[in-house]
Amino acid sequence: MKIISYNVNGIRAAIQKGFTSWLAEQAADIICIQELKAEREQVDTQEIEALGYHIYWHSAQKKGYSGVAIFSKLKPNHVEIGCGMEKYDSEGRVIRIDFDHVSVMSVYMPSGSSGDERQAFKMDWLADFHAYTSKLRTQIPHLIISGDYNICHRAIDIHNPKGNANSSGFLPEEREWMENFIQNGFVDTFRLIRSDEPHQYSWWSYRAGARGKNLGWRIDYHLASDTLKERIHNAYILPDAMHSDHCPIVVELKPIS
Repeated sequence: MKIISYNVNGIRAAIQKGFTSWLAEQAADIICIQELKAEREQVDTQEIEALGYHIYWHSAQKKGYSGVAIFSKLKPNHVEIGCGMEKYDSEGRVIRIDFDHVSVMSVYMPSGSSGDERQAFKMDWLADFHAYTSKLRTQIPHLIISGDYNICHRAIDIHNPKGNANSSGFLPEEREWMENFIQNGFVDTFRLIRSDEPHQYSWWSYRAGARGKNLGWRIDYHLASDTLKERIHNAYILPDAMHSDHCPIVVELKPIS
């Protein structure tokens, strides 16, 4: 099973930049999308569906904002829209599909970079999401949470750790949350496979030619329940995909033996 996660920063803009043709080349089973910035009826998905994907969509109430989706070639047993908390569900941040032996969630975690109010909202989210997923895993033990976490976990995951020590996304309390979340029974699939590879990023600022200089942040993750650890075959980043300020990340699972 090949799973891609991609913050497209606007699905309509990404399609105009060749997203669908790129997707056709990937042969992915599941695509987790973040930052749709569109209602389902605003997007012509016929070409994506023609590739064999079932499309599951969760828009934000605010037009042109946030939103998550999952495109899956495998028809799930169940689709869960949202996480049951209205202040987050109104922003279109969580969608999940369930299969017999694995569940896959697409998540778009809040950014706190716009100011203190949103940073406080982000910290509330982190606490609530941790509690939500802890309870969820008692019912669904084999879970992959794919998406934009808006947090760099460690210094290796950011181009300038000293200069960004007080930046939202690399604050000590955010990094501590990430560490605790992983220690609570998850595996960072990328670091499992590529434990000490530096300069591996999934997002770059549009400013000052950051992407061309590879001055980035790794804020997109496939975190898998540790029950799936033995099934993780490969994990990697696709920095050459240029439909967004993020790039896609990939995890490949071995079949169940």
